[in-house]
Amino acid sequence: MDTADVPASALDGIRVLELGSIIAGPFCGRLLADHGADVIKIEAPGSPDPLRQWGQSERDGHHFFWTVHARNKRCITLDLRRHEGRDLFLRLVDSADVLVESFRPGTLEKWGLDPAQLSARNPGLVVARVSGYGQTGPMSRRPGYASVAEAVSGMRYLNGYPGGPPPRPALSIGDSLAGMFAAQGVLMALLARERGGSRTGQVVDVALTESCLALLESSIPDYDSTGVVRQPSGTRLTGIAPSNLYQSADDRWMVIAANQDSVFARLCAAMDRPDLVTDDRFRSHLARGRHQDEIDTIVADWARQYDAETITRVLEEAGVVVGPVNTIADVVQDPQFQARDMLVPHFDEAIGADVLGPGVVPRLTGTPGAVRWAGPPRPGTHNSEVYGGLLGLSDQVLHELEAAGVI
Repeated sequence: MDTADVPASALDGIRVLELGSIIAGPFCGRLLADHGADVIKIEAPGSPDPLRQWGQSERDGHHFFWTVHARNKRCITLDLRRHEGRDLFLRLVDSADVLVESFRPGTLEKWGLDPAQLSARNPGLVVARVSGYGQTGPMSRRPGYASVAEAVSGMRYLNGYPGGPPPRPALSIGDSLAGMFAAQGVLMALLARERGGSRTGQVVDVALTESCLALLESSIPDYDSTGVVRQPSGTRLTGIAPSNLYQSADDRWMVIAANQDSVFARLCAAMDRPDLVTDDRFRSHLARGRHQDEIDTIVADWARQYDAETITRVLEEAGVVVGPVNTIADVVQDPQFQARDMLVPHFDEAIGADVLGPGVVPRLTGTPGAVRWAGPPRPGTHNSEVYGGLLGLSDQVLHELEAAGVI
């Protein structure tokens, strides 16, 4: 993409240093970079981010997880375990607005780069710290992965079918949630810095476990007040009916959601079953919840008579919420996603061709985000640009630092 054609984005002028690897911290960095922040990703020399090798497919040894999560970032190498590396890092901190790190708590402190020391050098710095359990508490020093965070937060327990092992989705939900909360926290801290007048930064402390916990709806007060432990409910939510998966005549799974009274009445009309509206079993939201199996059977029997296209057309015309369970092959053909630029080509230097990736969320009308480039293919791609352009280091000095293994 020609960056000259990209309009100003909301975070233009904000510089972010990104430390850490895999998904949570880098996803935070990607969200900020998508909206114009100058994100400088730092990898250790000879030990690149493992995300470069993640993903279920590859082309010529290149994996596309990296293409998406490192997009719009500049990549440099730097060894923070060496004093020369720490000195260079501190010089980068001088001109930064944000630091995003996703190491195990205590790592920055071990290197003499804890937030208090960084703040003393740059009082306006916002430090986003993403970890498994947070920076404090008895479990803070434990390593944390999304799979465990989803489990200990109670989220995983609610997934799957009653009586069976709780499965995971084929995604690292806990990591992505933490990355999203970290990005929100960074924006809040930047806004507070501007409003406060003193331009003072702060620490944004994000735990994977707490990011999952935040999505549990009323599960906690339900238990605290009544002792109810919410249970997994398969393809539906207990007491919410009809709102489930129903199979079409051409073996597509369709979501039909008509639990609201007015929408249920429209569904009944579409199914040519107006009698259901006045049936005492289904007259209200609460009644349908008590007779969930019965109404699910009725809707399922109706859906099995028609193909997915017919179900969609009939229910959309009736004003009923409906949609197919799409594979990714279906998603990339979806006209709605296409119309809203949610399927965006990334020119990937690693393979010399465009690769389709997810668009920028959220959409802003005045200062839209954009995909300006895919993840740089090589560690240290922007060493000369960053160290020379920002810090003024000569080519000779850069050569010496590279030869010494500092960058």
